[in-house]
Amino acid sequence: MTTDRISQHPSSAAPLLPLRRQLLAALIASPSIPALAQFRVEVTGVGLTQLPIAIAPFRGDAQSPQKMAAIVQADLERSGQFRAIDATGAALDETARPDVALWRQKSADSLATGSVTRLADGRFDVRFRLWDVVKGQDLGGQSFVVTQGDLRLVAHRIADFIYEKLTGERGIFSTRIAYVTKTGPRYSLWVADADGENAQSALSSPEPIISPAWSPNGGQLAYVSFESRKPVVYVHDVATGRRRLIANFRGSNSAPAWAPDGRTLAVTLSRDGGSQLYTIDANGGEPRRLMQSAGIDTEPVFSGDGRSIFFVSDRGGAPQIYKVGASGGNAERVTFTGTYNISPSVSPDGRWLAYISRVGGAFKLHVMDLSTGTTNAVTDTTTDENPSFAPNSRLIVYATQQQGREALMTTTLDGKIKARLAGQAGDIREPDWGPFQKQ
Repeated sequence: MTTDRISQHPSSAAPLLPLRRQLLAALIASPSIPALAQFRVEVTGVGLTQLPIAIAPFRGDAQSPQKMAAIVQADLERSGQFRAIDATGAALDETARPDVALWRQKSADSLATGSVTRLADGRFDVRFRLWDVVKGQDLGGQSFVVTQGDLRLVAHRIADFIYEKLTGERGIFSTRIAYVTKTGPRYSLWVADADGENAQSALSSPEPIISPAWSPNGGQLAYVSFESRKPVVYVHDVATGRRRLIANFRGSNSAPAWAPDGRTLAVTLSRDGGSQLYTIDANGGEPRRLMQSAGIDTEPVFSGDGRSIFFVSDRGGAPQIYKVGASGGNAERVTFTGTYNISPSVSPDGRWLAYISRVGGAFKLHVMDLSTGTTNAVTDTTTDENPSFAPNSRLIVYATQQQGREALMTTTLDGKIKARLAGQAGDIREPDWGPFQKQ
């Protein structure tokens, strides 16, 4: 893909492991579910502050294999930061100077216009421009010349541009997610756009694949494969499909988590007895035990600054989330509400902890403000699993069942904006949100 800017300037466990196995057994036993292809945003609550934006149909959208304006609008709505203003019938492209008074009457604060044109060589020329209709200012735009296969990525990058221009924060729409499906007897590891579309198979196996985890540079996935009839940790290069064996010690090898520098993985190993936490070089080698515990320690995840590791342990009698220094030391309990808290995920900015808490027999996604300990349940579903933060710390992807179907969902941290993502056919599990893409 080639790009050049038009302008970006104005005017120019016990419990724990048994539970994991139960979930896995349920995954194996569940029937196949049809693909969830319909994008839908659910908005709850009142008092939401959202930026009203109109995305005019791109000139040439009707002939384009991808409807660019619709993809951009869906991305922005899913973020929870934007409210779409109806722009049906608007005939504008990036060269037009819009009647800003008209768009102000429609209650839009901003307007995006653009075009998509098939070139003689089969590629597509995509252009867009963003307007502040309150101030009547041109906020800049971009142009891209791409193959058909990159049209969706371009739409996501346009959404990233708009998001950053209007919120001051980096957009995450051109990032990727990984997830696992089971369809019939086969397990597949998928890499998809952040909206769940454009899924590409990274690995398929007759044996379970669990716990995918993106490397910090977005080029590799660590995961656990049962293909050798026991849990073994691999690291898989997404671009080439080559992979390397990281942990295949006696007993169980599971729950890989990357350190922010990409050089080290935290893993759960049972080679010395019970399940305990270790760190190991990202190229493999001899693991280093983090601490000694009489309980089951598992599901490690590094904090964004790499100084701490959050994990789940039943050392107090029931599964709770703890944290320990990245080089070991004394563990500190983090969750105190509820008797069963698992699957920690720490936001990249270090402010939030997402996890699954069992409440009255239901497994619900919770979010904790780590500075105050204040915790809120953000879902009304009962089988939530595997939360994972977007790289801008604003959204969480998780797996659940909704209306009897397996689903990947995203939610804002307050739970008021949720969106069901597209996904491949089969039971959908184990989502992990990748890092920012290189620009």
